Amino acid sequence: MSKKAIILIGVPGSGKGMQADLLADNLGVVHVDTGKILRAILSDKSVKSDLVLNRERKLNDAGILNTPSWVLSILKKRVGALAKLGYGITFSGSPRTLYEAEGLVPFLEKHYGKKNIYVFNLKVPFSEAAKRNAKRLVCTTCNRPLLAAFYPSKNPKHCPVCGGILKRRVDDSPQKFKTRTEQYEKRTMPILAYLKKCGYAIIKIDGRSAPYLVFKKIRAYF
Repeated sequence: MSKKAIILIGVPGSGKGMQADLLADNLGVVHVDTGKILRAILSDKSVKSDLVLNRERKLNDAGILNTPSWVLSILKKRVGALAKLGYGITFSGSPRTLYEAEGLVPFLEKHYGKKNIYVFNLKVPFSEAAKRNAKRLVCTTCNRPLLAAFYPSKNPKHCPVCGGILKRRVDDSPQKFKTRTEQYEKRTMPILAYLKKCGYAIIKIDGRSAPYLVFKKIRAYF
C-alpha cells in the first residue's frame, strides 16, 4: 500500500480523533494528533520562561487557535520525519487555519504525492457536537475517550480500556467549546474552499452514527 496522508476536518466533537485512531489501527498510518502534540509542548513545566510558549499557552487556555506559523513549523518537522521513514499519516486536527493549509498541503504533496492525499469532512451539527462534548470523559492514563452512549454505567469512573481514572477535558467546558466552534467557523471552514480550489475532492461523511459505522464509510475509500 502506498503512503497516504489523510486529512479529517470537522467541528470540535465530530469524532475526528476517534476516526484517526481507527485509521491508524487499520491502515498502519500514524495518527498525527495536533491537539495532543501542542498540549504536550505547552504543558512542559521546564520551559515556563519561554515567551513564545507563554503566548501560546494563553491562546490555548482561552480556546483560541494557536499562532498558525508556530503550529505549521511544528507539523512540518513531525510530518517530514515520518515521511522520510516511509510512514503514512492521518490528521485529526490539522490544518486548522487557512495559513496552515497553504503551507501544509504543498508540503504533503511534495512528500506523499497529490493522488495519495485524502480529505474527509465529518458532518455533525453544532448542536449534536455540543451534546457530545458536554458528556465527554477522557482517560487520564491512555487518553482514550469514553463512549458514554455505549457504556452501561450512568456514572462511569474508570476507563474500560486500561482502568484509568476518567475526567472531563478543560477544552470541553461549555464556554471554551463555544469559543472553539466559533474559531472553527471563522478560521477552519474556509480551508474546504481552498482545498477545492487546489483540485481536491472533499469526501463528506455523516458523522452522527456510532464511530464504527462512520469508520466503515471512510474505510471504503481505501
